[in-house]
Amino acid sequence: MDMFEQAHQEDAAPLAWRMRPRSLDDYVGQPSLVGPGKPLRRMVEAGQVRSMILWGPPGVGKTTLADILASASSARLERLSAVMAGVKDIREVVERARVAQGQGQTTVLFLDEIHRLNKSQQDALLPHVESGLLTLIGATTENPSFEVNSALLSRARVHVLKALDEAALIEVMRRALADPERGLGHRDIRVEDEVLAILARASAGDARRALGLLETACDFTLAEGGAERLPREALEDVIGHTASAFDKQGDHYYDLLSALHKSVRSSRPDAALLYMARFIQGGGDPLDVIRRLAAIASEDVGNADPRCLPLVMSAWDAYLRLGDYEGQRAIAHAAIHLAVAPKSNAIDQAWKKAQAFVAAQPSLEVPTYLRNAPTKLMTSLGHGDGYRYAHAEPNGYPAGSAHDCWPEAVPTERFYHPTDHGQEERFARIMAWRAQLDEAADGG
Repeated sequence: MDMFEQAHQEDAAPLAWRMRPRSLDDYVGQPSLVGPGKPLRRMVEAGQVRSMILWGPPGVGKTTLADILASASSARLERLSAVMAGVKDIREVVERARVAQGQGQTTVLFLDEIHRLNKSQQDALLPHVESGLLTLIGATTENPSFEVNSALLSRARVHVLKALDEAALIEVMRRALADPERGLGHRDIRVEDEVLAILARASAGDARRALGLLETACDFTLAEGGAERLPREALEDVIGHTASAFDKQGDHYYDLLSALHKSVRSSRPDAALLYMARFIQGGGDPLDVIRRLAAIASEDVGNADPRCLPLVMSAWDAYLRLGDYEGQRAIAHAAIHLAVAPKSNAIDQAWKKAQAFVAAQPSLEVPTYLRNAPTKLMTSLGHGDGYRYAHAEPNGYPAGSAHDCWPEAVPTERFYHPTDHGQEERFARIMAWRAQLDEAADGG
């Protein structure tokens, strides 16, 4: 390829490709990794790269960092995508790395979407990363602790990259507008800060998306006195509906549900609605929200407000009957009620204690007086003898420890401790009164 053809290809490439940083000084964002004295900056300054996994959302510069690190170390850079590569491709990279090693060259393997490697592919890669034949730079949008096996993970440090904030995205776009060679500087386009802020917010932390939107938006510029201006009115056609979707099996999906749950638990209705809206607008199933709210009703509210669980079930039914648009309001109704309601985890704690207790008492048996007696044989064995029918007792309560329904020869333990929050305070008073009845029936 001659220089003219290469220049033509560069001009035809998307703006995001043309504006890719070529050094850490051009790189925007991730100050905790590339700032002065930080890990990746020290690697570049030392000219020596160690195996690593770059974990972060799309468009934050994972591939760019791999290029910069490989260039700084004067290493050969091999590229593979785990989506397309097989064991055969990995072995071919290994053979080329051996040849290069014989010539005194090191090899950096950039493996995109490393979380998609299957076990055999990871096994094929592991010994060569371990021996140092390959320096691995993996890139992933998924949590590597779930997707990469522990042996490979132990040989590569994980660096977490964050979505770019609005200021960083505006800086990226400003550089593209000012660069006359690789960017849009030759067009002398005037863009107001407000317009760039709108594009940045629509990009959801993704620099590649921001530059793509900017490049498209520049097709709508207006000529004014020899210069071009990007009007705000043009953005609606460029941006459209920009609710960013997410991988429904990925971390972000579960992070949003977790944030919703913790916001309700913390009695923050506005935050709960925020995460619920983001989850649904990102493509999440509203039924996943209502399932989580049903769990919250018992786990975090419980008997402090016993109305919550029936309310959530009613909201679930309303969603199925009304359809998505109207039904989402019913889910929001339930979420707000749960967030405002008094909180108690007494049910959750009681259930966990009961499960642990039973696990430690595998041979416990039901007391004879509580057993069913559907046949004459069972009756002759004493099943049901001595059972006191609660409704026939004073106060509807069979007082006395002899009728506590506890298994014989098993130490008693109290699992449920109601709090003094909401309706549970009344539960505590009722239980304390019944305890007094037991004590009186037992003769003190």
